[in-house]
Amino acid sequence: MSEPAGRPEDEATTATEPTEPTGPGTTEEEPVTTTADATPDATPGDDAAAAPTEPATTPAEVDAAAAADGGTGSPEAAEAAAGHDTPAAPTEDASAAPTEGVTAPSAGPTDEAATADAAPADGVADAPAGTDAAPTADGTADGTTEGATEGATEGATEGATEGATEGATEGATAATPGTAPRPAPGPRPTPGRGAPRPTPASTGPGRPAPGPRGPGRPGAARPGRRRDEEQGAPAVTAEHAPEDTARWGRVDADGVVHVTTPDGERVVGSYPDVPADQALAYFGRRFADLVAQADLVEQRLAVPDAPVGELRSALAKVGRAVTDATAVGDLAALGARVEELGQRVTQREREANIAREEARTEVRARRVALVEEAEALGEADPAGVQWKSSGERLRAIFEEWREQQRAAGTARLPKGEEDELWRRLKHARNRFERHRRHHFAELDSRHGEAKAVKEGLIAEAEALSSSREWGPTSTAYRQLMDRWKAAPRAARKDDDALWTRFRAAQDVFFAARDEKDAEQDGAERENLVVKEALLVEAEALLPVKDPRAATASLRDIQDRWEAAGRVPRADLGRVEKRLRDVEQAIRDADSERWRRTNPEGRARTDSALGQLQSSITALEGELEQARAGGDQRAVRRAEEALEARRAWLEQVQRAAADFGG
Repeated sequence: MSEPAGRPEDEATTATEPTEPTGPGTTEEEPVTTTADATPDATPGDDAAAAPTEPATTPAEVDAAAAADGGTGSPEAAEAAAGHDTPAAPTEDASAAPTEGVTAPSAGPTDEAATADAAPADGVADAPAGTDAAPTADGTADGTTEGATEGATEGATEGATEGATEGATEGATAATPGTAPRPAPGPRPTPGRGAPRPTPASTGPGRPAPGPRGPGRPGAARPGRRRDEEQGAPAVTAEHAPEDTARWGRVDADGVVHVTTPDGERVVGSYPDVPADQALAYFGRRFADLVAQADLVEQRLAVPDAPVGELRSALAKVGRAVTDATAVGDLAALGARVEELGQRVTQREREANIAREEARTEVRARRVALVEEAEALGEADPAGVQWKSSGERLRAIFEEWREQQRAAGTARLPKGEEDELWRRLKHARNRFERHRRHHFAELDSRHGEAKAVKEGLIAEAEALSSSREWGPTSTAYRQLMDRWKAAPRAARKDDDALWTRFRAAQDVFFAARDEKDAEQDGAERENLVVKEALLVEAEALLPVKDPRAATASLRDIQDRWEAAGRVPRADLGRVEKRLRDVEQAIRDADSERWRRTNPEGRARTDSALGQLQSSITALEGELEQARAGGDQRAVRRAEEALEARRAWLEQVQRAAADFGG
């Protein structure tokens, strides 16, 4: 049958949607006319997938279908591209892709072919066995399947060459009308255009309800998985042995496929007019797709930093697909595995929450420490604050705050808590700045007062600078210096300038006094020569032999000393000390002379000598009597008293000798 030319934009077409047959052997179907939505996401691959199917009438068309399946034209190459040991599922070219009852003109020359294993739509009514109507394909109401759409889209973006190279795992090659196909050699069981396609079981009578999207073919090229492979993620493959499929499913005489579950058998679809092993293999590959998706989730779960939200979303998608899966396999075991993976994801989420909370606790502690340090700076006594270092530290605290915000990541504090800490930090900074401004305002006021006080002292110093009253003016300048030291300090720059002016006023006076002192220095040096000669004359009186004569000579020297005048200040202490030493030596000699010649002292010494001699004589008599009487106690007492009196006598005799000399 010839096919009208079509374009990609012809997707919005009138579709004939089959209803559920009354039984597996029913050959009638009630067409329902609907309109398929033309979405902006439609691609040439989608259009190709929606093309109507035609009965196979020529070997050329059969060869074209085989070329779309493998891209080689040989059964060996087609089986290698399919990647399965079981007989290949029916192939689908660009004009025979299964749809959900949507009819459209055939694809144009630029349309891409649909994938060889495009899955039929879940929830579509079973096609009647024994008819040549095109089977409906896996997908939702848009008329495309997820696997077919992704394969066609991949083929549209990567080109027909890549699709031919990758085979059944990447997509189908582009179908070009008018090209004479070569007959496909070999006995591969490949249905032609008009061959029946597998039809999944309907969800109920009437219009079929859209089911979840099928997982697509195993190994189908998807952009998401291509990114994973580029990033080094392991590729996911799933193999499903024919004996496994036969264990969990069967095909009845009408081509209806059943799957065995713990709750009994249920219909998953139909694949009429093909061997049972091919029908089971097709639905087994759909089960393998689900296993592959579970494998992918498990592999991503092994990555330590895999996002938990993405894992849960991917696992939920697999779980929904397993619940109403139109596939043949151990669905109960797969469901248990999905549940176990869900528990692992939950555990991972719990661990991630614990780690996030620990990190959040650490972030909170660092934030609180910064806030408390800033508050301590803001509450410090302004009189004792080092404003420069404290201001630098406060700026560093804000830099640390911003850096912690950037580095927090998922450990960011709740907005309310972070806003409260930020409010406290901002309040502490404002308080610090308020205290700083107040402090420096007071400091400026004190500096102004100090400047006024010191300018007054400078005025007094400048008024005294021309005075020639050396003594009183020098005293006045000393008092001004004491008042300057007691005055408060002005700003450093102003204080240095004020001190320079004050010192300059003093220098004028003291420079004039030094000039006067220099004039007097010559006369004082002449006086020094005179006084040094007088010192030589005075020191010649030592040692003193005649205190009276030495005293008279010293008195004459002292009179001439006073008449000589002032000497240089540097020599004054030295010459004065030498004269005082001579005066002290003469005074000591005169005192000693007076002590020896004092009559009263002589009389007292003679009286003491007489008394001691009498006492000694009496004690000697008592000693003789005690010895004669044998009184040892009296003897001992007399000897002690006699010894003491004799010691006193020696001292008095020496004093008497001094008076005699």
